[in-house]
Amino acid sequence: MNALVILAFFVPGLVVGTALRLRGWALVGGAPALTAGVIALGTVVLGPLHIYWNLLSVSLWTLVLAAFLGLITWLVRRRNNAGDPILEPKRSLGEHLMIAAGVVVGAGFGVFTYLRGLGYHLDTVNQDWDAPHHGNAVRWIAEHGTPLPSALAPLANLPEGASYFYPNTYHALLAPLLDTVVPMPQLLNLGAMAIIVAWVAGVAALAATWRMPAVAAAAAAVTATWFTAFPYDSLWRGPLWPYVAGVAMIPGALAIARKILTVKGLTGPLGLGLSFAGLTGLHTSLAFVAATYGIVLLAAFVFKLEPIDWKNSRKRLIATAAWALACLIPIMLPALSQSAGVTGAQWDEFASPAEGIGQVLLFSPTSAFPQWFLGLAAIVGIWLMIRHRRLVWVVGAWVVFGALYAACASLNNAVINILSGPFYNDAWRFAALLPLAGALAVGELTWTVSAKVTEKFGSRVSTPRAAFVVPVVVALAFGAVLGVLSKGGYIGRNSHAISITNRSGDTVSPGEREAYQWLSQHSKGHPVMNDRQDGSVWLYALAGVQPMEWSYYGAKEETDQGILTRHLQDIDKDPKIRQIIDEHGIKYVLFGVGYVRPYTIPAPGLQTLDKLPEMKKVYENPQARVYEILPAGSNGRS
Repeated sequence: MNALVILAFFVPGLVVGTALRLRGWALVGGAPALTAGVIALGTVVLGPLHIYWNLLSVSLWTLVLAAFLGLITWLVRRRNNAGDPILEPKRSLGEHLMIAAGVVVGAGFGVFTYLRGLGYHLDTVNQDWDAPHHGNAVRWIAEHGTPLPSALAPLANLPEGASYFYPNTYHALLAPLLDTVVPMPQLLNLGAMAIIVAWVAGVAALAATWRMPAVAAAAAAVTATWFTAFPYDSLWRGPLWPYVAGVAMIPGALAIARKILTVKGLTGPLGLGLSFAGLTGLHTSLAFVAATYGIVLLAAFVFKLEPIDWKNSRKRLIATAAWALACLIPIMLPALSQSAGVTGAQWDEFASPAEGIGQVLLFSPTSAFPQWFLGLAAIVGIWLMIRHRRLVWVVGAWVVFGALYAACASLNNAVINILSGPFYNDAWRFAALLPLAGALAVGELTWTVSAKVTEKFGSRVSTPRAAFVVPVVVALAFGAVLGVLSKGGYIGRNSHAISITNRSGDTVSPGEREAYQWLSQHSKGHPVMNDRQDGSVWLYALAGVQPMEWSYYGAKEETDQGILTRHLQDIDKDPKIRQIIDEHGIKYVLFGVGYVRPYTIPAPGLQTLDKLPEMKKVYENPQARVYEILPAGSNGRS
């Protein structure tokens, strides 16, 4: 059943991509981005129609969208008698198998690293700030059947119907799988593993479709999961699951972009537009990332760093822009309601400008200790990519994102805040964008070393078999040396990073999870009063019990939740407290041990529950207590 979660990231995209006449690595690597596009458009179409969001409706929507886009593609292709305007070199079966082997090794390495960081337990709950919101959103969509972002308002401690937006494509993708396939903790962790697989497949597809040698594409896929900055840093900090998913799908989307140049008709435009819609649905900031890649790619065309037949490609470029806008606008518009809160976020600077630039050059952003061997190999590879004029536009995007990272990590001024605003002014999010160029650069270096050494053999590699085998052997040897120097591809460093928050910790402890399950059996649909900082905001995601405080941010003071958080201990003195309790039907109060941030004290209203005659302790373990709120006039004690 676990494999179904990973397949869910690929299958809808494979269906739609096949209908669009995508083939080969563009289809395989681009499938997750297309899947995200299917889900993002599905939330826009099915949500307003009040069609219940579940596995059946999503499957039918995928088939309908595939048929619609496939029919358009077929009609246009038939009308234009489409062929291939650019003759692409055909790869041999051996080259395809080499790239596939790189994907298997790279994905396996990344999944193992993540699983090792979990302590080999898929049931592990992430202990950091954003995790419960994502879990709550997945369960809310699964139980309420509505994929509209605005429907998630209660999760932000807002009343139903309030103006609210949070990108929810990732949650809508996972929701139909909840409980029917796997329970919540496993689902979230398997989703992270699926992201890693999508990342590796996308890197290989980008390299393969944009004419990198097979050795380079395979090496890029293998080393794509060695960089700490992505995907690992964003899988423990936050975790930023939707954003990480979007970044992981960028290379697959860029692989589809190649088809705009190589295939007549609408295969490229429709595929790229749908995949960009998926990226934006995962996180709206990725629209700016996609735009950056689009601008630098156009610049590469203009300055003849990438070949293009303007006459042949002009109409498809226009069609791509039009279709992308048509897909993006209904997804982006709701986000405007929350833009002020996003751009107003602030994070402390943690580096000097020189340190920031150095971290970019060594592909070790946010790290106190650089990944020396991997970083040096990558920067040499960047130089080789420029020298060989290979994917120079990816290098250009790396320069842009690297400059934004260095500036955001070290400076705080109006200009930097405007440029980094869509990314929550968070340098870590820019850091996640750098390893794509790094992986491709290591691949380019590996191929260059392989080619140079092979040349030394001269006539000994004159036979087709020797000409194929020798470069592969050299590349494997070079990769092995790099792997040894980097202590096994930095697996210890990266699995440790994952373990920082993906563990059994004080925030959500085993005892607290036992208390959640007790409440799921006894609360009978009634909300539970809780302390927002003690991990109990996971109550709904893990046990299906609605808490009064939904997020670590907490409700505003003037709301019912805010009043109880601060004044529940006044239940015997303030009639308003009892009125709020009765109006919401609250039967129990949950008190957990351990908090999401150090030096946090219990919520004021929950500090003296043992002293209140209105509270009866009905459940206790070393890490959690549950109190029953007795009816007015009762005087029971535990």
